[in-house]
Amino acid sequence: MTVPPAFIELAETVLCHSDPTRFSLLYRLLWRLQMDRQLLEVASDEDVARARLMAKNVRRDAHKMTAFVRFKEVGAVSADRRKFLAWFEPDHHIVRRTAPFFQRRFTDMDWLIATPKGSAAWDGERLTMSDEPCEKPNLTDATDDLWRTYYASIFNPARLKLKAMQAEMPKKYWKNLPEADLIPGLIASAESKVRAMAAREATQSLPFHDRLQEAARSIPAEPEAPAGTLEALRAEAAGCTRCPLHAKATQTVFGEGPRDAEVMFVGEQPGDQEDISGRPFVGPAGRLLDQVITEAGIDRSTLYVTNAVKHFKYEPRGKRRIHQKPNMGEVKHCRWWLDLEMALIKPKLVVAMGATALAALTDTKQRLQDVRGKAIAIDERRTLFVTVHPSYLLRIPDERLKAEELARFREDMLNIQRLMTATG
Repeated sequence: MTVPPAFIELAETVLCHSDPTRFSLLYRLLWRLQMDRQLLEVASDEDVARARLMAKNVRRDAHKMTAFVRFKEVGAVSADRRKFLAWFEPDHHIVRRTAPFFQRRFTDMDWLIATPKGSAAWDGERLTMSDEPCEKPNLTDATDDLWRTYYASIFNPARLKLKAMQAEMPKKYWKNLPEADLIPGLIASAESKVRAMAAREATQSLPFHDRLQEAARSIPAEPEAPAGTLEALRAEAAGCTRCPLHAKATQTVFGEGPRDAEVMFVGEQPGDQEDISGRPFVGPAGRLLDQVITEAGIDRSTLYVTNAVKHFKYEPRGKRRIHQKPNMGEVKHCRWWLDLEMALIKPKLVVAMGATALAALTDTKQRLQDVRGKAIAIDERRTLFVTVHPSYLLRIPDERLKAEELARFREDMLNIQRLMTATG
């Protein structure tokens, strides 16, 4: 058999992919190349396109490994050689492919890179590999705080481009980078910092006396909450103007609950009483929720409770304010805050109450009844459970149907309690 040189390079890369079908794909391409030597030049061919995509994913994974491997010193081999350890979680089998890069770059030190897909080690003379999966070591040390300080000092809110940042530094790598703890808070405070920078620039052209008055007015009445905390995020959301809903609402109604809550309940939006009090789920729907979760053996004080939309949307009718359903544009604008809450709280179980919460959490238009009562794995660390919003139960006019739906809602809460026990 003979093949074009391009196939050898492509096959060497695709073989590193984690998809078990990569072998059958390459064999198929190998045999097809015997009949058509120009096959690899046909970009529209399904096999060729799939192989090139696999190769692209492998190259990207290898590039991310060179970017995000963080060595920690674990000892000394001799007076002039130190020993380092690093942990990385690749998507594909790239350790053997990427290890020579680290040998060339860090030839003056002994190191070991451990991953769930094998390891690579350099002792100054020999590069050794193993395909045995490794367990994650504890690499926490004093340098973590230095990384946080460095990252906070170089973060430029005026140049923040969230999608570009996440493309270069995907969230899956955050858990192994200590400075990533700061990202939600830095993002949340970016908008206000940019406004403050613009205001400072505007005052530079004022007379000295006026600049002095501006400076006096800018002194905060009380210390700001540390960046990256729930308190800082709540303070930032209080001034949110990302969509028109803020204009008519009394105030932002932010989430409420423990910073380390393992369960997060997400509703649609605050109602009339929530808008006045500034707290989520304190009106009739909130009281019904409290009653049912208490009956199910769930302590509300352990939950983080929030809404997909943080401002009350309503239509005035005389002295009353009638609830209006937020549209998808408003939901997407407020997704900014919900994502940051999720990143800070890191709940293991997320409960979507109602279609709006479901859409905000999944970014899809699934029918609520198709997924209600089901535990859906969002990722390896988080589960989504879908149920109705308690306000739906209060609006049912038929008493028999209301009783049936209330019983079903109680069963949903019991299932949530079981999931809490299982994940706890």
